[in-house]
Amino acid sequence: MTDWTEKYRPSTLSAVRGNDKARDALAEWAKTWDDHREAVVVHGSPGVGKTSAAHALATDMGWETVELNASDQRTADVIERFAGRAAQNATLVGSVGGGDDDGRQLVILDEADNIHGNYDRGGASAVTRVVKDAGQPIVLIANDYYDMGRGLRNACREIEFRDVSARSIVPVLRDICRREDVEFEADALDRIAEINDGDLRSAVNDLQAAAEDDRRLTVDDVVTSDRDRSLGVFPFLDAVLKEESPEEAIGSAYRVDETPDDLTKWIAENVTKVYDGAELARAYDHLANADRWLGRVRASQEYGYWRYATDALAGGVAASRDGSKGGWTRFNRPQFWPSSDSTADEVVRKVAENGGFSMATARREVIPFLAAMTHHCKPRELTVAMAAYYGLDEAAVSFVTGSGETTNKVESIVADAEELREAEMEEHSGAFGGAVTTDGTVDTEADADAADDGSVVDEADGETATADSDTEADADDGQSGLSDFM
Repeated sequence: MTDWTEKYRPSTLSAVRGNDKARDALAEWAKTWDDHREAVVVHGSPGVGKTSAAHALATDMGWETVELNASDQRTADVIERFAGRAAQNATLVGSVGGGDDDGRQLVILDEADNIHGNYDRGGASAVTRVVKDAGQPIVLIANDYYDMGRGLRNACREIEFRDVSARSIVPVLRDICRREDVEFEADALDRIAEINDGDLRSAVNDLQAAAEDDRRLTVDDVVTSDRDRSLGVFPFLDAVLKEESPEEAIGSAYRVDETPDDLTKWIAENVTKVYDGAELARAYDHLANADRWLGRVRASQEYGYWRYATDALAGGVAASRDGSKGGWTRFNRPQFWPSSDSTADEVVRKVAENGGFSMATARREVIPFLAAMTHHCKPRELTVAMAAYYGLDEAAVSFVTGSGETTNKVESIVADAEELREAEMEEHSGAFGGAVTTDGTVDTEADADAADDGSVVDEADGETATADSDTEADADDGQSGLSDFM
């Protein structure tokens, strides 16, 4: 059976429907590429024609195409070997159709927004390097523009493909029916367009499912063939956290175009906006269970375990809820979203160095834990202690807690953390061979007052205390040292 979405994929940009402004901008980018030599990011919802437009552009320009999928080929060496070589080198056989730009290739990198989490293997930075040094035009395809790393976004032009309106979908469906010799009721095409408002590819798939067998299409055919469609992340959060039963929530999870790993982050970021008390405790238990299954996936590369993670993150969290919940909630994007951003890299490095474990452990296990403990800088004392322990600046505190970097709250926490660090350094400076005087200098002569048995002189009362009694005194004052944070 021939896939109608492939069979009727537009072969020229003029045939791309519903995004005239974006289509014209893409054509202008290609025609003037020799003047600016920039890559372009074409982004928008699934099914709006982004990849089809890129291939149609290549046909119009007489360029060969080299297509890669960023989510499948993530490592730096593979991306540079293929995308980099294709971008730098001219084709040996010349351009398709004998265009003026002989030797020109269009590199199409699909799912460019799915390489953001590839911190350890350098995929995102590799793509950024390729884009900046490209000797050939590159089109990056993405669903979510802001899921791409900032450096990669800044290195490219941006063209947004908007959802295709029902009014633009109907003529495409009508044309396909005529080519396939399918009789149709006008209301049936209108119904398909309404069901799939925004997603042209899904509309064509629904048309084929309803009409291919008997070559006649009625409204009743469309209603009975109405199928489950992809679900956005925000409706998914509403379904799991507010509305659906555990069984329904699991079904919704499979309709979202996100991995269980990412869905866990979305729910963990937003569950506190809806649940509290016992509900929240139960939900966290299920999220922890999902994370254990995801750990097995990472360790074994056995993706069959994803189903158990999905059961926990969707069904388990939904089961934690005491009845349905109404109202509107402003859901946030996960604050610790894997990224190649320099702030994220620096936080991971500091946490790993201070904790004495790998950067992978810091990124996957420790920082999400810190983020949950200090969400929006609460409790404040714990957030100050964390910032002091790791030596975090405003950007790093904002990254971990999800609070605004330039807010008074974050700035005051960093200031208090610096004071705490200085106080701790002053308190323990005697261990380095001297006492700290009022002007901040070290008095090495004070070391002579130390007894041979390891005791030290308390200058305030002239009494000698052993190290053990000092420790007890510190414990009694209610002020934990930074070493107690972890």
